[in-house]
Amino acid sequence: MFWLLFTVFLLACMAAGATGALFPPGAWYRGLSKPSWTPPNWLFPVAWTTLYLLIAASAARVAMVPGAGLAMAVFGLQIALNALWTPVFFGLRRIRAALFVLIGLWVSVAAMAGLFWLMDPLAGYMLIPYLCWVTVAGALNLSVLRLNPDEKPVEIPL
Repeated sequence: MFWLLFTVFLLACMAAGATGALFPPGAWYRGLSKPSWTPPNWLFPVAWTTLYLLIAASAARVAMVPGAGLAMAVFGLQIALNALWTPVFFGLRRIRAALFVLIGLWVSVAAMAGLFWLMDPLAGYMLIPYLCWVTVAGALNLSVLRLNPDEKPVEIPL
């Protein structure tokens, strides 16, 4: 049962990650001013692949615990916010709105880690790298916003 659940959760993570292929950073992102501590581009796919494997394994462990409904609902919330950030930041180029999505993502990941830890401590510990990465992403998003205050979002025709 674990492997079936792991596969389902991994597919959910991969669906969220697919937004990166649909809305790649491109020339717009390369042209933005970024802080000196911005991670190198090659690190992002490596980090997300590792994180998605940990997230899926963690969720599969908790999904098998009786009474995991709330924890699984929070998993659903965080994966939705995870999927939303890329189109908001890279697709719409709404840096400020993306920061608010990231704040919601951070809160939901922290809540998920706490709930998972209560049900299966190893599952909770497995989410610590995710929370750390989202913290760095939030700091990077905020820094990009501050360094590019006049950046205009994509115009959406009505």
